Amino acid sequence: MREQTLARLSADVEGEGAARADVIIEAIFENPEAKQELYARLEPRMKPTAVLATNTSSIVLEQLATGLARPARLIGLHFFNPVPRMPLIEVIRSEHTDAAMVQAGLAFARQIDKLAIPCRSSPGFLVNRVLMPYLSEAVRAAEAGIPLALIDRSAEEFGMPMGPIELADVVGLDVIMSVGKVFFESPQAAVPTILLRLVEQKKFGKKTGAGFYTWQADKPIKAVPAASAPPDLQDRLLLALVNEAVAVWRERIVDDADLVDAGVIFGTGFAPFRGGPLQYARSRGIDAVIARLQELQQQHGPRFAPDAGWELLRSPPSS
Repeated sequence: MREQTLARLSADVEGEGAARADVIIEAIFENPEAKQELYARLEPRMKPTAVLATNTSSIVLEQLATGLARPARLIGLHFFNPVPRMPLIEVIRSEHTDAAMVQAGLAFARQIDKLAIPCRSSPGFLVNRVLMPYLSEAVRAAEAGIPLALIDRSAEEFGMPMGPIELADVVGLDVIMSVGKVFFESPQAAVPTILLRLVEQKKFGKKTGAGFYTWQADKPIKAVPAASAPPDLQDRLLLALVNEAVAVWRERIVDDADLVDAGVIFGTGFAPFRGGPLQYARSRGIDAVIARLQELQQQHGPRFAPDAGWELLRSPPSS
């Protein structure tokens, strides 16, 4: 299988294949200027009907399309790592994107056996946007002195495949900083000091052997916590994510509530038996979740203010 896959690849250092390609996917580092410079070289070579796709994880397409002769051809095809194991692709459209290009992106996703979630262009799209409050709350808890393994255990007891601190190390703290820049603009969402310090020390997580945890043989070394978790820790972590998922649905970043749930399950590993964040909220009770968020808001600040979309969520899932 590996040999067959490699046989389908061809090196194209000079970029001559751009003239023949139906879909071109840009997957360079997260720098808008670098991406725009690449597009300026690619676009004149492309077929008029070809799709230009970016694998950006957080940058809005409207920004990346600046300078394109045909901004309508730009879509997002955001894959998740590790790509062979993660079934999800966010197929992203901007206000400029031609519907035919979106359909081509969806068809491409089906052709490579991926689950496509159509998203509107917005910082972080679906998955990274809902993930950031969850990871940020975990880092806040760590800064407050709660043992790392205890934070992870609280999420794992909910049903998450790994805790948020371990997940941050796996994703890469440098990546989280890059993705998170757009989310850390308000004072209440300032970059946590501990995250800044680790990134400055180039302790990026699993890939460097050290981050929040020290890593050996691809596994984090976790101290067994002697203490119990604060009683509100699990809700702080998970309801931060759920509240953001409600905001994403209210803003129609994703049009369908069931697709929000599917995207978060397949993109973050959100406990599948919970049915996704919106279904979990319904099963727990909308009023109960709103009341709990209000309690957390009083105790921990405005980041837990219930989103305006909660009232809309009382409607059927497909609305």
